[in-house]
Amino acid sequence: MVAPHGGQLVQRVVEGSRADSLRAEASRLPAVTPSPKEAADVVLVANGAYSPLVGFMDRETYRSVLHTLHLPDGLPWTLPVTLPVPEELARRLGAASRLSVRAPGLLAVVEVTEVYRRELEEEALAVFGTTDPTHPGVARLLRESPWTVAGPLWLVERPRGPFADRELDPVQTRAHFAQAGWRTVTAFQTRNPVHRAHEYLHKCALETTDGLFLHPLVGETKDDDVPAGVRMRAYEVLLDLYYPKDRVLLAAFPAAMRYAGPREAVFHALVRKNYGCTHILIGRDHAGVGGFYDPYAAHRIFDRFDPARLGITPVFFGEAFYCRRCDAMATDRSCPHPTDARVNPSGTWVRRLLRAGQLPPPQVMRPEVAQVLREYYTQPVAEQAG
Repeated sequence: MVAPHGGQLVQRVVEGSRADSLRAEASRLPAVTPSPKEAADVVLVANGAYSPLVGFMDRETYRSVLHTLHLPDGLPWTLPVTLPVPEELARRLGAASRLSVRAPGLLAVVEVTEVYRRELEEEALAVFGTTDPTHPGVARLLRESPWTVAGPLWLVERPRGPFADRELDPVQTRAHFAQAGWRTVTAFQTRNPVHRAHEYLHKCALETTDGLFLHPLVGETKDDDVPAGVRMRAYEVLLDLYYPKDRVLLAAFPAAMRYAGPREAVFHALVRKNYGCTHILIGRDHAGVGGFYDPYAAHRIFDRFDPARLGITPVFFGEAFYCRRCDAMATDRSCPHPTDARVNPSGTWVRRLLRAGQLPPPQVMRPEVAQVLREYYTQPVAEQAG
């Protein structure tokens, strides 16, 4: 099986008497309440999904990632993982102090090694390629405190939300792949409802690798994104009817969406390597938002990395569509016909149909999946928000 990023799967979850001891200590420590993004990062550091990270980045690591897309030792890593704290707390903390991180269902202890100040606009420009506050990642970043603490963490309690039975840790997915005999596994990441273009990519992957790991993101996303519960139900319906049950694993990825385009595409690849995947599908405008990124920048960025150090193979696809003349799903690489022969309406058009109680054409979305989404879009707005 593919080795974890850095060679060893990090494990920072404590149990038993040590957890009891840290829990008692945490009650006496200064505390910070993380945002949903940082709360998810705590869990993903602790369970090894972010290997080789053992905690929140120090200044040297942070700046190396911003400006070189690598950790200081030369290992690829593209997104900062930091824990912002209020300035008043930052000024009270120092190296060798300890900090508790508390949120509903979450408790962790950070062994503080450094406290430093970030330049948020510099980070925004490096990570997102813009300082435009209409970019959702930039807007979230600019609301954060610039002060951050660095240091290894220990997870004492983790939240068990609505997807607890689907939130598999890397050690669990690796065990599943080994038991199934999958030597090659293709990962697929999405925050959007599944449609026929996605299915086409999945089926292509099943033709060339032993298993398919569907890992939709269920952490924090934009307010207008379809809720994770609806997306997961759509996946379950699709898998039950149209996929081989012994060759696909569906799990929930609890991370927050950064909307960092090309950098996040590489990040998604490295994380799925830690879950045990050998390949990852990278489609058009992976992790993009609005018109902030060139649609194929998420393909080109992989040229900046040594494939051996990356350790996972990206599989690039263009935009998939249904071609009436081919009578099949295709991309520009396989279909010679003009655009007027293609059925690939915009997401806006599909949402308008669903809100009107209509189903999109079956060439765009399986009727069973469309029904799940129609039920969501036709319920009262207050229920959607809930």
